[in-house]
Amino acid sequence: MRNILKMVLALTASAILLHAGKCRRKKKPSFLGTATPGGGFPLYGAAFADTVNETDPSLQIETKNTKGSTENIPLLEEGKLDIGLVQGEAAHDAFAGSKLKKPSNLKIIAAMYSTAGMFIVRADSPYKTIQDLKGKPVAFGAKGSGLVILSRYMLDGMGLDQEKDFQAVFLDRAGDGPEMVLDGRVAALWGGGVGWPGFTNLMSSADGARFIAPTPDEIKTIRVKHPFLKEVQMPANSYPGQQAAIPSVGSWSFVLARPTLDSDVVYRIARALHQGEATLGKKLAQARETTMANTAAAAPTPDYIHPGVLRYLIEIGALR
Repeated sequence: MRNILKMVLALTASAILLHAGKCRRKKKPSFLGTATPGGGFPLYGAAFADTVNETDPSLQIETKNTKGSTENIPLLEEGKLDIGLVQGEAAHDAFAGSKLKKPSNLKIIAAMYSTAGMFIVRADSPYKTIQDLKGKPVAFGAKGSGLVILSRYMLDGMGLDQEKDFQAVFLDRAGDGPEMVLDGRVAALWGGGVGWPGFTNLMSSADGARFIAPTPDEIKTIRVKHPFLKEVQMPANSYPGQQAAIPSVGSWSFVLARPTLDSDVVYRIARALHQGEATLGKKLAQARETTMANTAAAAPTPDYIHPGVLRYLIEIGALR
């Protein structure tokens, strides 16, 4: 009887230890807000999450479609998202604050990629310059997209108003834009960056397409009024048939975190991103710019970087 009792106690203790071990190993997911289907953020978010999860199995990043940058920011501030993708101009506005809103306390996990903003039209379009598009219907992107903010700043730098000088069309889904250009409902589509799905679809279409970007003089004028915008280029051969680099203005987009996200979790995300840089670049061409070195360089100040990332950057010598 004593032996049976000992066996029962031993089996019970083993079961308790096994259950405790499983509980300790159970991963708590971190939710990553992207944007509407058909845009660049969902593609990037999927590559980001897969790379982090594969590189460090103790982490579990799960993506969620949102309306984009302008929704991700309040969701992060309210703690309803752990991580969010935010376009550069939207991040700039959040960090700077305004008369109606104090500066955001969101923190940078990583610099995503630089975005050169520009328009795209059908190859047979009569429009050659941004000025030619005045008064025409133009799809500026999904309502919550940070790309819409980039276009607003760029046009303002040229003395133009997005809604007064154009028949501005704002989309419910970023993926609807290319078809609207092809069937003539809009004269042009605004977008940006390497590997952006809207540009890929149009440049790969049977009729072909071409880009319209600010002229060198317009770029100078824009940067005088909005110096936080950088002169950036879309590299040659970023899209089918695009043989030359195209200069424009833009900024870095960021992976941002709610300020209360655990520093140890963020440290491990930063480490996984650093160790998985090559993997991430293979999954998505524009993600080749997502490096810890670029994160250190692109952050407006180190104060905007999450403490967990700062710890890792200092550890690898990227910051002192």
